[in-house]
Amino acid sequence: MKCLFLLLRVLQLLAAAVAVYKQWIPNTNFETASNWDKGRVPCASDVVHFEKNKVVSVFVRSPHMLTDMYLPLNGELVLASGAGFAAFDGSWDPGCDSGATVRFADAEHHAWFDPMLWQAVLPSGELEPGRRIFSVDEENVPCRYDDVIFQPETSFRVNVDSSRRVIHLRSISLMGQELSSPEAWAGYLRGPSAPLQFHGNGTLQVTGTGCPDKSGCACGNALDGHRICMALLGASGRQCPTPACRSPLQPLGHCCKVCGAMINLDFTPDFDLQKYRDRLVQTLLSQPKYAGVRMAISKVHKEQTFLGVIPRSSTPLIQIVLIDDEVGAQTGTTAEQMAADVMEDIAQHGEALGISSGKMEVATGSTFSRPAGSHALSRITAGTVLGLLFGLLLLGGILFLYRKGKLRLPALRLPRPWDRAEDPVSLGPASDKGFDNPMFAVEPPSIDTGEDRLQDMAPKDHQVFYLNPLYDASETET
Repeated sequence: MKCLFLLLRVLQLLAAAVAVYKQWIPNTNFETASNWDKGRVPCASDVVHFEKNKVVSVFVRSPHMLTDMYLPLNGELVLASGAGFAAFDGSWDPGCDSGATVRFADAEHHAWFDPMLWQAVLPSGELEPGRRIFSVDEENVPCRYDDVIFQPETSFRVNVDSSRRVIHLRSISLMGQELSSPEAWAGYLRGPSAPLQFHGNGTLQVTGTGCPDKSGCACGNALDGHRICMALLGASGRQCPTPACRSPLQPLGHCCKVCGAMINLDFTPDFDLQKYRDRLVQTLLSQPKYAGVRMAISKVHKEQTFLGVIPRSSTPLIQIVLIDDEVGAQTGTTAEQMAADVMEDIAQHGEALGISSGKMEVATGSTFSRPAGSHALSRITAGTVLGLLFGLLLLGGILFLYRKGKLRLPALRLPRPWDRAEDPVSLGPASDKGFDNPMFAVEPPSIDTGEDRLQDMAPKDHQVFYLNPLYDASETET
């Protein structure tokens, strides 16, 4: 039994290492100063005002004394143990000399697809320590197989408007309770708090299952990528920073272009994303010379198009994005060096790692760096290059033998369209002193007199006669 317990514990730790936890940042707590228009928590001489038409859920952690309070028509106050409200008795309250009307801020604008409102945390809910791994923008919002955490003893309201009818998640934790099965989540949605906490045209669905593929799973937020970028840039008026490199790179799932390096990997069924991520961190990213490099690695789907316009299908690949903290002409150069090391490692160990080929793109501030779009080929794609070289050598050998006269190529004459438009070849020998007779172009009547056949059969020294269109043979016969 002890061995079985240890085995289960190890499996739990492994699952926790693979799982990704995203925690919602804003809340609608009564004690959060930013939730009030005055930027402070209401005090005893204040009048609290909730908009009557605003739906809200508010968690109250401690007791409060107020002069008056106006409540919404549809909402709830969730009271912690010992929390409550009492009427102001007129006693002196330090820091609350003059009473005012304090209004609760609008929480309707907090959107699910705003990456600024999420943060990666450990399974315990604690913030992840500073690491050199980052995520592209679409993956900063909860993905299909992620676990979502709303902090215990907090209230919230989130807009789940989406381009998808259903937003799938592995689990949702709220009020200290983890809901990790479809049945448990369906039961919560039937309760009174869910409509006050979630609003919009999307529906959250808990599946309780993690990513089933060891090569990783795509995030699944591509359809809402425009919402994510709008939340990052459009609504706030912010813009993408101006890249300090030529031809900056555009990673899939990222809103802004970046300087550095990007590697796309084709993989086999033997590829393990988690193991490969750990390998890159331990063997390359942890080296002192790459201290300023940050890496994002995940499975993405690259759309394939017909003639570059019509969507045809999508191809899964592993995307690695490398950026560094260099500036000026050195921007992206350290990331480029690490990308070259990654490609060299693939060339040597790609087959054992389940990697079939790799393509590297680079964009740096240096004029001596390889331009963006340059390819670095792995062991598998190098075979294609060798095949092309062999074909060129074979073609060169054939041309060499042909020039030496040791090889004859069959003559091939294709009909030319203008050949059909040429005048019929004259039956008589050409004469330098002749001239074109317009009357001769008129063909004689189609009468088989046998003279043409006699002329063809005549010996070569026989005199050749020509047809005279002005000559009428019937007159001679008469």
